[in-house]
Amino acid sequence: MKTRHYFYLLFLLCFAGTDLSAQPFTVTLWPDGIPGSKTDATYIEEIITAEGRITRCNRVVNPDLTVYLPPAGKGNGAAVLVCPGGGYSTLAFDHEGNAVASWLSENGIAGIVLKYRLPSDRIMENRSVGPLQDAQEAMRVIRRKAGEWNLDPAKIGVIGFSAGGHLASTISTHYADNVYKVSDKTDARPDFSLLIYPVISMDSIITHMGSRTNLIGRKASAEMEKLFSNDRQINSDTPPAFIVHSADDRVVPVMNSINYFKGLQALNIPAELHIFQKGGHGYGLATKGGTESSWPGLCLKWLKSIGII
Repeated sequence: MKTRHYFYLLFLLCFAGTDLSAQPFTVTLWPDGIPGSKTDATYIEEIITAEGRITRCNRVVNPDLTVYLPPAGKGNGAAVLVCPGGGYSTLAFDHEGNAVASWLSENGIAGIVLKYRLPSDRIMENRSVGPLQDAQEAMRVIRRKAGEWNLDPAKIGVIGFSAGGHLASTISTHYADNVYKVSDKTDARPDFSLLIYPVISMDSIITHMGSRTNLIGRKASAEMEKLFSNDRQINSDTPPAFIVHSADDRVVPVMNSINYFKGLQALNIPAELHIFQKGGHGYGLATKGGTESSWPGLCLKWLKSIGII
């Protein structure tokens, strides 16, 4: 009995400083079935993990949300939907997903990673709107859960990296598009967007061709190109944006961010654009010490300046 009592006390001591409410958990995005989906038994989801966490996702079939709530008593009510990049062919779920959500939660903001479906004719009736369907529903799920998760439904934003930045800018401009039957009137519009080396345009001159080909096809019509060039879809209700890019990005040209910023400016929508001399592409939270490493701190200052935190 004494030995058992000793180990029980040791267990309590080990967890005394641990806030179990801050541990990430997963929420299924479409528990009642995915709209516009098709079944293909040969299309098998691949989840790659390391040290107990997801690092990469391929051929997503079951979209979901991984929720990182702030430690108890440290939340400020804000939440950010996190859209990892990967050229619409994979999801860089670790450095553009888990790490970002963890950083947000450490700063009092709920970080919620979206495992979204990648465009595919094999499992979608319309591959060009599959990711947008997931993003819209994700924003609605977060707002429906706002009371349960201690969130302010008026402080729900989105962050996206590379092709995830395209999805983030898509929901920022196509939030009202009728791409599936909605069960209620919950709003899918983000209150702000954080776009990190984003794909914005489908114009073949400046786009990331892999993202364009996967989403709308290499030979897409001029109409489809315009529809998914989000710098050309900005309206007066498009949310404020914080935008980051590097001038030496050889994967996604910096003009993607410049054109989106100019579009926001033309409609007097609050926006901040940071173009760093170096950094390249795909650096996530940018922990290697270059000037681009300042973007997370600048982002938090911007969120404070617009009254989100």
